[in-house]
Amino acid sequence: MSGVRAAVLGSGSWGTTFAMVMADAGCDVTLWGRDEAVAREVAEQHSNTKYLPGVELPPMSATTDAAAALAGARIVVVAIPSQVSRVTLEGLREHLEPDAVVVSLMKGVELSTDKRMSQVVSEALDIPLERVAVVSGPNLAKEIAARQPTATVVACPDEDNARLVAEACSNTYFRPYTNTDVVGVELCGAVKNVIALAIGMAQGRGFGWNTTATVITRGLVEITRLGRALGAQPETFAGLAGMGDLVATCASPLSRNHTLGKHIGQGMTLDEALVATGTTAEGVKSSRSVLELAEKHGVDMPITAGVVAVLHEGLSVEEMARALLSRPQKAEGVVS
Repeated sequence: MSGVRAAVLGSGSWGTTFAMVMADAGCDVTLWGRDEAVAREVAEQHSNTKYLPGVELPPMSATTDAAAALAGARIVVVAIPSQVSRVTLEGLREHLEPDAVVVSLMKGVELSTDKRMSQVVSEALDIPLERVAVVSGPNLAKEIAARQPTATVVACPDEDNARLVAEACSNTYFRPYTNTDVVGVELCGAVKNVIALAIGMAQGRGFGWNTTATVITRGLVEITRLGRALGAQPETFAGLAGMGDLVATCASPLSRNHTLGKHIGQGMTLDEALVATGTTAEGVKSSRSVLELAEKHGVDMPITAGVVAVLHEGLSVEEMARALLSRPQKAEGVVS
């Protein structure tokens, strides 16, 4: 989409990668972040060695001046840590163009409110949900930064806005599909991080592929169960944002949540694992809010509850495994 003005908020690995995707699609992109050195390097050297070492970026602007980044932007992409997004976006509200479509790349549920990220974006920027889109799928930043082919889902209540965003990020290696099921897509993106933590913990303890496949499959049941309770479309969970993203996040060593979970499984404390991972793992904080959301709606999510207990309540990985395996027997089914 040649010439469309876009701002990407967040100069970490995913924000920088998505800015690259949009620039390669022909957009006029400005990347915003708080690190002056990163902004200067992106603008002048077309690289971000702090977060994407070895990656050659296309020409794009970069700045620490949010007002400058947002000026004239038809599409605004948000790629900042989910738990600080509300306060950050509230400070940028006055600089948003009146017709801008805002795209959330964030994966999580807000701790204090149990709200999804599109809801947080809408409230923080004081814009209708029809102007908020979400992007989710099997989108590991380092692989996309290497321009390896993948697909994603762009969800928005307004189909025209979904298509606008899809066209702005469509290129030779990045293939977006559109739908209107924002609830389903966001829940997939939030809960898959929690399931990836469980997989990492299991693999850190030396458990093999049978365990991995079991947790992935039953994890998808948990995501689907919560989604159905909140009105999501069932087909979303079998698609790119559901099973596709779950497999990528749970199976790849590039996944931050998988990596952190593995450190926990190998015996590290949460604090030690956070240091060893060296970057944000959204599932650590959002696991509690996902569980609260499930409990609020009477939805049983035993894997999520186990992850919360290991991370925040002192349960061992072995105790979590025993608790899951000792649950009452029942017939297999999506809502069982």
